[in-house]
Parts: sequence; C-alpha cells; structure tokens
Amino acid sequence: MIGIPDSALVLLIGASGSGKSSFALRHFDAQTVISSDQLRGALTGDEADQHATDAAFGRLHRWLDARLAAGSLAVVDATNTEWMRRTELVRKARQHGRPAIAIALDLPLDLCLARNAARRRTVGAAVIRRQHDELRRSLERLDLEGFSAVHILRSDGEIDGVVVQIEKGPAARAL
Repeated sequence: MIGIPDSALVLLIGASGSGKSSFALRHFDAQTVISSDQLRGALTGDEADQHATDAAFGRLHRWLDARLAAGSLAVVDATNTEWMRRTELVRKARQHGRPAIAIALDLPLDLCLARNAARRRTVGAAVIRRQHDELRRSLERLDLEGFSAVHILRSDGEIDGVVVQIEKGPAARAL
C-alpha cells in the first residue's frame, strides 16, 4: 500500500510508455492530476510537440503553486526523469510545507518502447532510451532528493497490485 497525505505533492516518474498516465487515472481524482502532455496538447493541439514544453511547464508550475498553497493534493504526471526538474518541484512542496512523494515506474526499456509504438502519438525511441537511462541513474538517490517517501514499482504486476490510499486530516499533514 502507498499512503499519500491529502496535502502532498506526488511526482510520477518514468520513461514515456511506462504507464504514468494510466496509473494516475486509476489511483487519483482527475482534478488532482496535471499532465505535461495534456498541457502541450492544450497549447498546440499536439501532446508530443516538444516546442511547447517550456510554456506547458510554466502552466504546470502555476497550477502546482495554487494546489500546494491551498493544501490540496497535487499529482504531476510527467516523465520527471531529470533530477533538476524534480528538485525544483520538491522545493515548491517544501516552500508550502507539504510532503513530496515519489512514485517511480521502473519498467523494462523494451516494454516502454513497445507501448510507445502502439500509441496514436509516439515519442522518439532515442528520447525514451534517454529517459530510461536518466531514471535508472536516479533510482538509488531518489531518497536523497528531499522526498518524504519513495516508492519504486518494477513490474506490471507490482503496478496492478498496488493500492493507493489518500490519508486525510491533520495527521497526514504532519509527514
């Protein structure tokens, strides 16, 4: 079981095709989740348009600040494989006195590539390889990045079997 305080920042971390959006859809209310892909799509009509990334993340950060300031659960559905981007997001949680939780989906590269190939919109294989490598290099030190908790799921079975429980109330905020 993964316990999540109802005022936390949750970073979903994983290469494209690892199942972050499906995980978010299954475990979190839609209003608590922000997706960098959806923001790019809203800005340009193409979720894969990397030219819109900076603008999308500008919107993401404004949304995140508002959620954290309100003490509301905020789930960031983005690859989050770059440690510098994660550090910036964890810093925001700390500024608002909120816990930051990492949920990393560490699936095999071949599976991520196959899932990507089956999508209507695809990400380049070289990009997915880079994201996968960044994730793998980061896994051993995620607990040093300021997260209150780190959960690493390494198979579809683990992902399918996990239960996410949103913990409400002042006790959850004390984490």
